[in-house]
Amino acid sequence: MVEELSPREVAERLRQHPETVVLLDVREPDERETARIEPSVHIPMREVPDRLAEVPRDRDVVVYCHGGGRSAMIAGYLEGQGYEHVANLHGGIDAWSRTVDPKVPRY
Repeated sequence: MVEELSPREVAERLRQHPETVVLLDVREPDERETARIEPSVHIPMREVPDRLAEVPRDRDVVVYCHGGGRSAMIAGYLEGQGYEHVANLHGGIDAWSRTVDPKVPRY
């Protein structure tokens, strides 16, 4: 089962140990143009299987989308591909905007 992290937990990990965490944004390009969490790696959900080499295995991977559904699926997929340190951003970028960084636009 994929670990779920709250936006505040992810923000704290990024604050304390930014070098150990990578955010993976699996939303569509137009969504990313509207809002994003930086730094992050952008690989749309449908492209993840073909672009696994771009997802680091030596860092904690926190996957996010708009509300947490797509990212939960991709986090589970990554675990199935042998990634050991994967989590889903609970509530996605929408929850991030509401609880961590209100400057990130909601849509």
